[in-house]
Amino acid sequence: MSRYIELHPDNPQARRVATVVDSLKDGGLIAYPTDSGYALACAPGNKEGLERIRALRQLDGKHNFTFICADFAQAGPLAIVGNNAFRLIKRLTPGPWTFILKGTKEVPRMTLNPKKHTLGVRIPDHAITQALVAEFGAPILSSTFIRPGNEEPETDGWQIEDSLGHLIDIVIEGPVGRAESTTVVDLTDDVPEVLREGAGDISLL
Repeated sequence: MSRYIELHPDNPQARRVATVVDSLKDGGLIAYPTDSGYALACAPGNKEGLERIRALRQLDGKHNFTFICADFAQAGPLAIVGNNAFRLIKRLTPGPWTFILKGTKEVPRMTLNPKKHTLGVRIPDHAITQALVAEFGAPILSSTFIRPGNEEPETDGWQIEDSLGHLIDIVIEGPVGRAESTTVVDLTDDVPEVLREGAGDISLL
């Protein structure tokens, strides 16, 4: 069974945050709230964690995993960002957006789309998520927690714990910002392409 940890929505308790991050560093898989539904996360380079996310979500090999970053500075070493993409990301973040970009050589190949060599970059506006990344000290590898057959992400930690706790190491209980997925924008070309419309207002593009 998983550990079920409740975090304060505005001031996450440091000791509990450290417990979650210790699990990530030890190879654990967590379910955590963001500004746009729940997500699953593991440490970058954690092959088993990656496969566990794929199994839970029934993802194929083409899925773009996302690096959750505290700010744009953390995203810089991970992705190739042109001037137009840089300005757009700076204007829209933090917020409920996932940006698809070409990965750099710093990124483990197993986390990239095998054909396009792309990844997702996300800078959430959510105190719990930011606390986790700050304590981890680097971006964490993540995927929106959408169950097979559903279109929207999970929104309640206790429901995840009740039904899937045996498959996850830690479930964090905390409020989500919005009960819908991020808006996904492909920035690999000069013209932004919306791949999935969600919580991010596409009129801002």
